[in-house]
Amino acid sequence: MYRFAQEAEILSLSAYARMASFSAAGGMFLSLKQLTALFALAAIWGASYIFIRIAVEPVGPVMLMFIRVALSGLILLGYARLRRQQLNIRGHWRQFIVLGFLGSALPFTLIAWAELTVTGSMAAILMSATPLFTTFVAAVGLGEALTPHKLIGAILGIVGVSITVGGSPLALDTRTIAATLALLAATLSYAIGGVYAKHCFQGLDNLSLSTGQLLFAALILAPASVVDLPLPEVSPFVLMATLALVVLCTAFAYQLYYYLVISAGPLQALTVTLLIPVFGLVWGALLLG
Repeated sequence: MYRFAQEAEILSLSAYARMASFSAAGGMFLSLKQLTALFALAAIWGASYIFIRIAVEPVGPVMLMFIRVALSGLILLGYARLRRQQLNIRGHWRQFIVLGFLGSALPFTLIAWAELTVTGSMAAILMSATPLFTTFVAAVGLGEALTPHKLIGAILGIVGVSITVGGSPLALDTRTIAATLALLAATLSYAIGGVYAKHCFQGLDNLSLSTGQLLFAALILAPASVVDLPLPEVSPFVLMATLALVVLCTAFAYQLYYYLVISAGPLQALTVTLLIPVFGLVWGALLLG
C-alpha cells in the first residue's frame, strides 16, 4: 500500500509536468472543457490496455479488434438513428477507407498483437511517442510550424512517461523486436490518421467521423479476422473485458477524441498518449492487483 501511495504521488507530479509540456508543445492552452475531455479520454484508454491484455490471448488480436470496431460502429450507428441525426458518411467514403485503416484497423491490430509479447509499461512508453510523430506529420501535412517548443515538449513528455512507468529492459529476441517495431508503427499510424482527419474532414461532426471510421475499419478487418477462427469458449471475465473495450473504450471514447481533434487539433488530441500510462498503471493496480 505504501509503495502504491509513493507511485501515485510520483504519477500526480509527473502528470502535472507533462500537462505543462504538452500545452507548450501545442502552442496553446486547452480550455477547461477540453482538459476535462482529455483526462476522461486518458482514463478510458488507460483501461483499454488492461481489457486488451485480458481478452487478446483467448480471442486473438485480429478477431478482438474486428469485434471492437464492428460492434462499436454499430452502436454509434444505432445511437445516431435514435437521435435522428443524419450521418455524413457516404459523401466521404473514400476518405473513410483511409481513415479507417490508419486510425483504427492498423494501429489497433498492431497494439493488440504487440501486447502478446511486451509489457504494458513498455507498450505505454512506446505509444507515448505519438505526439512527437504528430508534430512532424502536422508540419508536413498541415503546414504547421515545427517550433522548438513543440519538439521539446513532445520529447519531455516521452521522457516523463518513461520515468513514471519504468519498464524492464527489452530482451533482444526476434519477437520482442518485432513487437517494438509494431508499436512504433502504430504510433506513426495514429499520427498520420489524426492529421488526415483534421485535413480531410473539416466541418464534419464527431458522430459521423467516429462512426464512419469504425465501420470502415470493420470492413477492412473482416477478411483478416478469419485467421483467429474458430473462436474458443471464453470466460465471463473475458466477455466483460471485451464489452468494456467496445462500449466504453471505443464507441464512447471516440466521441471525446474527435471533439478534441476538431476543437483543439490533432497534436493536442494525441497528447492523450502521454497521460494514458498514468491511468493504465492505476487501473492495473486496482483491477489486476
